[in-house]
Amino acid sequence: MKTFRTHPIGIDQGETVLFSEFSNGGDMWTGNGTRERRAAVTFSQPFRTTPVVQVGISLWDVDTTTALRAEVKAEDISAEGFSAVFRTWSDTRIARIRMSWTAIGEVAHEDDWDIS
Repeated sequence: MKTFRTHPIGIDQGETVLFSEFSNGGDMWTGNGTRERRAAVTFSQPFRTTPVVQVGISLWDVDTTTALRAEVKAEDISAEGFSAVFRTWSDTRIARIRMSWTAIGEVAHEDDWDIS
């Protein structure tokens, strides 16, 4: 569990298109085996500490003649941003993916002291 002190809590959210490979024949659409796509996401303003990030698929365009296999994750999370990651494997064919995300964490306050 992530706990917060008395600092203000900020919530940032957005969407990012990870790929669209149907029209150009990219390997997410034509390939086999393990495949991955990443996108760097930058928060609208930095958090005070590393936030909690939740990701999900907000759009997927897939071929339904094969099994749908997917993993979505937030990796490399920092106070400034994270990597949105999509993975698939085997013969799954994905034309495009858009991921949504929400970050929740402490934000700076004008009364914060910086003693360094």
